Amino acid sequence: MAHNCLQCIKYLMFVFNLLFWLGGCGILGVGIWLAVTQGNFATLSSSFPSLSAANLLIVTGAFVMIIGFVGCIGAIKENKCLLLSFFIMLLIIFLLELTIVILFFVYTDKIDKYAQRDLKKGLHLYGTDGNIGLTNAWSIIQTDFRCCGVSNYTDWFEVYNTTRVPDSCCLEFSENCGLHSPGTWWKAPCYETVKIWLQENLLAVGIFGLCTALVQILGLTFAMTMYCQVVKADTYCA
Repeated sequence: MAHNCLQCIKYLMFVFNLLFWLGGCGILGVGIWLAVTQGNFATLSSSFPSLSAANLLIVTGAFVMIIGFVGCIGAIKENKCLLLSFFIMLLIIFLLELTIVILFFVYTDKIDKYAQRDLKKGLHLYGTDGNIGLTNAWSIIQTDFRCCGVSNYTDWFEVYNTTRVPDSCCLEFSENCGLHSPGTWWKAPCYETVKIWLQENLLAVGIFGLCTALVQILGLTFAMTMYCQVVKADTYCA
């Protein structure tokens, strides 16, 4: 009976980690595609230039693949060391995510102020050599969200040292339309506009976060249950 239970958990954990590993492959693939086709797309921070969507996806995909691989091998080989390693790695990631979420809610105001200050600093890199990712990201955000600047369209005046904004700020896009009067530009601040959009989609973000947490808890449960079963089987055989 115990042997049958161990075999059932073994194959369930193997399938679970195989899907986990395949998910990591997909995330890594998207990250590499973004890096190759879009440069450092969505790099808005001047303080953390490597913190781009492409790099985040590549790092996340690589970690998920490694954890999934360790889990797969640990399950199929019934290896206590690998099962325990999988459990510890997944537990560390889960606790880190939990800590980040708690710190985010505790220091929301400070994070808000720092983010706005850093984004305004990053505006000065717009259109400069080697910053195509930042330039593309701002152009897409301002066009899609119909906004201009971080807290106001006047943020761009400091960048250009004149009354001018990027063409992506224009109500009707045309070449050099950013040189026209303010009446032809979007007035909404991008930071607040994106923040409101995220708040409106908070349910979707919450469901995604909850699903991620449940998958991790399921993985932790599988790993520890199988580890205990393998220890019991070794003790019984001894």
